[in-house]
Amino acid sequence: MVPAILLLLLLTTGGCRQKPSPLTREEVIKAIEQFDKGWKDKNLGMVDAVLSPVYIYFTQSGGIFERDRLVQTAGSATYTLDSMARLEFLVELYGNTAVVSTRWKGKGWYKGVYFNEDQRCSLTIVKIENRVSILSEHCTPINSKRVFH
Repeated sequence: MVPAILLLLLLTTGGCRQKPSPLTREEVIKAIEQFDKGWKDKNLGMVDAVLSPVYIYFTQSGGIFERDRLVQTAGSATYTLDSMARLEFLVELYGNTAVVSTRWKGKGWYKGVYFNEDQRCSLTIVKIENRVSILSEHCTPINSKRVFH
C-alpha cells in the first residue's frame, strides 16, 4: 500500500518535470537591476551570472565587445562609475523573450578617460529553463540634435 501512495503523490505533486513559466516584466527588470548593481559594485560574479553564455555587446562605434571582456571590465580598476541610473523602461514581451528599451545615464572613468553618457539602450533578454539572462545589448548616445527621428 505504501508504494501506491508514493506513486500517487509523485504524480499529483509534480514528480514530472515542471513546465517553464513564461518570462515576466518583473523578471526582466530584476535581471537588468542585477546587471547594473554588479557594475556599480564591481561584482564580476553578479554581472557574469545574469549574462547569457553567448552574450554580445554592440559598441557605439560599431564594434563587438565579447562577453568575457565585458565581465572583466566590470571588475577592472580601469573602469569606475561615479554615478549611474537606468530610466524609462519599455518592456516588450514575446514568449520567453523580451526586447527592452531603457535610458542609461552614467559618469565615470574608463582607462583614464572621463565619460558622461546619456544613452538609449536596447537589451534582449531570454528565459530558458526558468533562467533569465541578458542575450545582447546595444547603447546609442542620445543627441539633442536629431537627424531622422
